[in-house]
Amino acid sequence: MNFVRQHILIIAALLSGLLIGIGWLLPEDRSVGFFLLAYLIGGYAPGKEGLLQLIKKRQLTVNLLMILAATGAVIIGYWNEGAVLIFIFALSGALESYAMDKSRREITALMKLQPEEAYLIEADGSERLVAIRTLLPDQVISVRPGEHIPVDGEIIQGQTSIDESLLTGEPVPVEKGPGASVYAGTVNGASLLRVRVLSKSENNKVQNIIRMVQSAQELKPANQLFIEKIEAPYVKTVLLLVSVMMVLPHYVVGWSWTETVYRALVLLVVASPCALVASTMPAVLSAISNSARHGVLFKGGMHLETIGQLSVLALDKTGTITEGKPIVTDFIPRRENERMYVLHAAGSIEDASTHPLAGAITTYALEHGCLFESPEALENVAGQGVSAVVGNQTWRIGKLQFVGEAAGALFHHGIAQKLKNEGKSLVFAADESGIAGIFALKDTIRGESVMAIAALKAAGIRTVMISGDNEGTAKLVAEEAGLNDYVAECLPEDKVNYIRKLTDQYGSVGMVGDGINDAPALATASIGITMGAGSGAAIETGDVILVKNDLSQIVKTIQLSRKMRRIIKQNVFFSVGVILALIAANLLQIITLPLGVIGHEGSTILVILNGLRLLKYR
Repeated sequence: MNFVRQHILIIAALLSGLLIGIGWLLPEDRSVGFFLLAYLIGGYAPGKEGLLQLIKKRQLTVNLLMILAATGAVIIGYWNEGAVLIFIFALSGALESYAMDKSRREITALMKLQPEEAYLIEADGSERLVAIRTLLPDQVISVRPGEHIPVDGEIIQGQTSIDESLLTGEPVPVEKGPGASVYAGTVNGASLLRVRVLSKSENNKVQNIIRMVQSAQELKPANQLFIEKIEAPYVKTVLLLVSVMMVLPHYVVGWSWTETVYRALVLLVVASPCALVASTMPAVLSAISNSARHGVLFKGGMHLETIGQLSVLALDKTGTITEGKPIVTDFIPRRENERMYVLHAAGSIEDASTHPLAGAITTYALEHGCLFESPEALENVAGQGVSAVVGNQTWRIGKLQFVGEAAGALFHHGIAQKLKNEGKSLVFAADESGIAGIFALKDTIRGESVMAIAALKAAGIRTVMISGDNEGTAKLVAEEAGLNDYVAECLPEDKVNYIRKLTDQYGSVGMVGDGINDAPALATASIGITMGAGSGAAIETGDVILVKNDLSQIVKTIQLSRKMRRIIKQNVFFSVGVILALIAANLLQIITLPLGVIGHEGSTILVILNGLRLLKYR
């Protein structure tokens, strides 16, 4: 719809200009008709909009000022200059509409990347082409090589590489197989896939991104709300000054009535706040579109403004600074020649366990070439570990107390205490002869976290980790990640209280988290930033979502926000400066009405183009 409207506005403006050109070439008595047509064609859209605003909302707008100025020019006999005013105003309006819409097209283009149809696999194995809006959860579809994946789903058959750059910005395709999640709009590689549908088409990740960006574009920042608040009083003030200008110079400085009215009309044009009104939103919309394209979603323009003012960024540990998935960092067998013996037994038992650390041990054993067998007499001992029989040996796997504290303290000259001091979690494996091995596990720091935290500190932002872990683990992670400070053993209410303390001390504080326990702190902070893989409660509470779970995007977004604020300031100072300069030139009688229009509309287009620079910033 906007696309059609833009073309109509441009065609109307150009036709108006053509009629003015013809009018200039004709004698004066025959040119009036062409000028009149130029008025009607070029001025219809802005005139209609201005009158509707006046009638429906009782608001005086810039459009109405331009129509009044053009009408005044006709009354005093300046047909050609009034027509030029209409032409330039109509043309600049069309260009402004195009420029403003460009910042939105970056995101709405996502809609075109989602297919409208998919191949549904029927119960008998046959395929039928259906509209994606009819697909339901748990149905199975077929995705051919090179096709856009039509829905959010889970691969149940096939191994392929997926181009997810649409969602993550990462150009390298991701290898995926059965059990892996895939998202609508991403591109399948060279293999045929069968995908189980996880959600209806209107609830997929791409549609959620589009809705969130559109919502952010509608929620205006404080700068824009202030400008809109003063627009109507400003227009009334301009009309009052123009009314005075139409009379006072004739009596005070001796201008002729024609000159007096003419200068009042020029004042009406050059004092209009078009450029000032356009100083903020093009920049904000461009920055929101830029952020979304790089996997950072804002729930409102005001949050984009706030993130650039942060003094402190508080971060949760698990799933934010760290991966949230412990891995085996050390395995110490009783004797080196028993390494595979212990791995085989521990892997077989943990493969049948549901303990959070079991998966890490199983994975480690598989990576070292172990084949598992089904354990016998498996028994889970709550809070302690698990016992089972493997290879005619009774095994106990779990905490130190479960396998024998005295033996554990002496194992390999007290290596357990050394590993514990390094902030690692320990799992002991014991057979009938005693402790056979120790597994040391640790939640590793994300590869990008250290660099992101260093960049945040370089940008003048203090970084603090707020963790529920014990003091020793929290201290080690904070040191390894390079944080300014940390606080350990925090319950959700402790996190809230600490955020309040930071706010009182430093002012604007951001919070990054991904769990349900982070939601209260996210809501308390000046701005809550949620990891895209986080819980529903955290995503619902946060003001910003990192789709890629990449902390480095926070740094880039803060830089983008600061750039946006600088551009808005540039636009405001420039637009006000141009208005004052044009008013002074008019009082000195050194500009004509067409030149006033060019200066006024030219400044408006320049501030919009300056804001659009943010589309390419990074």
